[in-house]
Amino acid sequence: MKKSSIALIVTGTLVSLVAAGLLAAGGVALWADSQKDSDGYVSTDTHQFEAGTRALATENLDVNLDGADVVFDANDLGKARLQVESRNDKPVFVGIARSSAVEHYLQGVSHTTLTDVDTSPFDADYEDHAGHRSPMAPVDSNIWAASRHGSGKQTLKWDIKDGDWSVVVMNTDGSAGVDADVSTGANVPFLDELGWSAVGSGSFVLIVGVALLVMGIRRPRNPSAAAPVTEVAPAAA
Repeated sequence: MKKSSIALIVTGTLVSLVAAGLLAAGGVALWADSQKDSDGYVSTDTHQFEAGTRALATENLDVNLDGADVVFDANDLGKARLQVESRNDKPVFVGIARSSAVEHYLQGVSHTTLTDVDTSPFDADYEDHAGHRSPMAPVDSNIWAASRHGSGKQTLKWDIKDGDWSVVVMNTDGSAGVDADVSTGANVPFLDELGWSAVGSGSFVLIVGVALLVMGIRRPRNPSAAAPVTEVAPAAA
């Protein structure tokens, strides 16, 4: 096989792999778009989260928009939604704040950090932090970018912004023993458009990849080969 043919086959294979990735991403985006609820959110199932301490907080959630928040309006970047309902009949609080502010708020307070979540089957890993200080009631703190509190299901909606963030779930009075059902969701704009764009781009790239493979695999004609000689029968006398 000639070097040019090998190069075409390798390039065609790589291009086809890129096309497969685009098609897969587009399919996932279109599937997610079809799973939106009436409010436009794609949500997880509701699961129980609990801690024997005064607060349950997530690890640092690093939102890196690469400057997109400067170019686009906040509403164009999507929203996150948290739905929280207490399981112990206590009014519940849920808030999101800068991770540094949450760390300062919970300093010296017994709290639990959610370190990992597996979805199938559902399993949550926690890390407890000891402390003896009673925190300020979360509803009286001004660190929150968004928060909700009260009895029954509480729905928090937050415009996604660049930075390091943490979610905190507590009893409204700051008492120990947090036990709540939680569901998370996201409203991502342009999901349908992104999906079809990825599918269209993937289809075009796939055609290019297949064409390169065909060109590399196809055997070239040999113009130097001698044409077969056909015997001519002698003419009858």
